[in-house]
Amino acid sequence: MLLNRIAFLYNVRHNYPDPNEKEVRLDTDFDDPATIEWMIKHFKNLGLEVLPIEADEKAYLNLYENKDKIDLAFNFAEGLHGRDRECHIPAMLEMLKIPYTGGSPLTEALVLDKATAKDVLRSHGVPVLPHQVFLTETGELNPELKFPLIVKTNSQGLSAGITNDSVVENENELRRQLKFVISNFKQKALVEPFLNGREFSVPMLGNNPPEVLPIIESDHSTLPAGLRPIDSLDVKWIIEEASGGANFICPAKIDSGLEEKIKKICLQTWEVLRLCDFCRIDIRCDRAGNPYVLEVNSPAGLIPPEVSMTSYFPLSARVAGMDYETLLKKIFSAACHRYGITY
Repeated sequence: MLLNRIAFLYNVRHNYPDPNEKEVRLDTDFDDPATIEWMIKHFKNLGLEVLPIEADEKAYLNLYENKDKIDLAFNFAEGLHGRDRECHIPAMLEMLKIPYTGGSPLTEALVLDKATAKDVLRSHGVPVLPHQVFLTETGELNPELKFPLIVKTNSQGLSAGITNDSVVENENELRRQLKFVISNFKQKALVEPFLNGREFSVPMLGNNPPEVLPIIESDHSTLPAGLRPIDSLDVKWIIEEASGGANFICPAKIDSGLEEKIKKICLQTWEVLRLCDFCRIDIRCDRAGNPYVLEVNSPAGLIPPEVSMTSYFPLSARVAGMDYETLLKKIFSAACHRYGITY
């Protein structure tokens, strides 16, 4: 079969993320309309016929009605509802026997549940931080977890819920932040030690094995005074964009020993979670320089350069000498190879 017709599955946001508005924070994982429009233009530039499908309650009907016309689905969806929402679209695609990019339903469900993913990774010897999941703000803190700690959403991406207040120094601050996460996002809160070391983002592309693209370091020394050295919602969506990515170092300036250690950890993570085609893994080091997996982003963000020059994966690809359409072509090629599709 020759790749010609694709379905493009996505979730679109209708408001730009705002740290001060709860309703807008809930759409943080989704993509702006301009991102979707430009991605479609780039797909067409690659000579592909595109069927755009918003990943809402009607997505299955659209897929079912068009299943015989779709050669491959580009799964860029985050899902709408429930703790396993990222596995909904790949499960539909498998039911309809439609090939698709990215991880399986099991992989996508695991990746979205940060605590469970860390448990699985730890069982395979991948370095992750000790953590605790809270269902309520009153749960007893594990005495092995020592302050400072960081409180996150367990099943949200793109720094949703991460603010200066996310790093907590004492019991009162912990309870306040647990209440904030659980009440605003209606999901479990993840608590783990706050690391003071360097932070890296590692894009990975292809299969058997994947290629590790140039590693990105978040240079927190460039942040305005008063902001903690974390990739908060303010940093991700306001400061990075305003600076044009001036707080990125890519390729990261790291010695060969640390680079090899990070690559090994990321390749282990890829194998354990059975990732496919492309992803981005966030790594943070402790004071001694030991790296730990923070979370896995699958699908990774792919904002086109016409919309933003600060999207991590395309930025790293540019450093590697790939323009945006070459990057997309490599993702398609990786998925097509898995399914025996000619591209």
